[in-house]
Amino acid sequence: MKNHFQRMNTERSLPFQGTYMCFPLSLIGKSQLEQGDQIIMPPSAFEHLLRLEVGFPMLFKISNDSKGRVSHCGVYEFTADEGSVFLPSWMMKNLQSQEGELLSLKSATLERGTYIKLQPHSMDFLGIVNPKAVLEWTLSSKFFCLTTGDTIVINYNSKNFFIDIVETRPSSAVCILDTDCEVDFAPPLDYKEPVKPAKIAKEEEQAEEKEPSKEKAMFIPFTGLPRRLDGKPAAELASSTSSSVGENNHTRTIDAESRSQKRPGKLVFGSPDSESKSEKTEAKIVRSESPKKQQFQPFTGKKHSLRG
Repeated sequence: MKNHFQRMNTERSLPFQGTYMCFPLSLIGKSQLEQGDQIIMPPSAFEHLLRLEVGFPMLFKISNDSKGRVSHCGVYEFTADEGSVFLPSWMMKNLQSQEGELLSLKSATLERGTYIKLQPHSMDFLGIVNPKAVLEWTLSSKFFCLTTGDTIVINYNSKNFFIDIVETRPSSAVCILDTDCEVDFAPPLDYKEPVKPAKIAKEEEQAEEKEPSKEKAMFIPFTGLPRRLDGKPAAELASSTSSSVGENNHTRTIDAESRSQKRPGKLVFGSPDSESKSEKTEAKIVRSESPKKQQFQPFTGKKHSLRG
């Protein structure tokens, strides 16, 4: 009796394991289960699970050892022929298994999912009136768990939509029963960036060419040495002017009124000799000004070329 109880306790501590030949659900007229992750197992498997006291929901790790492919699933019922299991076709495709090929099943305990990232294969899925509601209803009613790397199938309006499981948290396989799970979407596989019309692209290119280059040197006006119009350096004029200003600076007082009445500086034409003569002539004109407006007189005297 003691050995019997020890054997029972040992069996309970071991997970359920089995090897079965796989077949698609369509062979037994269970096509409605294609939209989900539930499989059909034989009655003997149920008896074994009860002896091991495996609790509900019963979740399994299903693998194709020859191809190194792994997925996870739930169970719908135990009515399959002994030695065989029936799977959705999308699950067989993920496992890269053929009809009648051996698959390994092992009971699994999965963490509850907190985040999943999905990627539709086609932009058509986003064209559904309310894709979020369709996805929420399908996952909550048809699926027990999700595995990173799987491609599941969702049917809507008699059309199948393939969706990749890009990421799951907190682990690579999660249970989605009775849990609040954040869902994120990646761009569909056939998504393409919108292409600008050739005319608009050409106009933008032309606008960029017309814009001045930022590296272009800034315009700096009037660079170089100043020269008088007679060709002589302006430094001579500047020195003579500054000396005369220095000599008379102590006797000259310029207030705001005289500054506003100051005549603009004059242009110098010709040599310094003619310059002094013109200054004397200007002084005579100022002294002999009368109320009558003076008659305009053109420039007189020697002719000089602007080239000096």
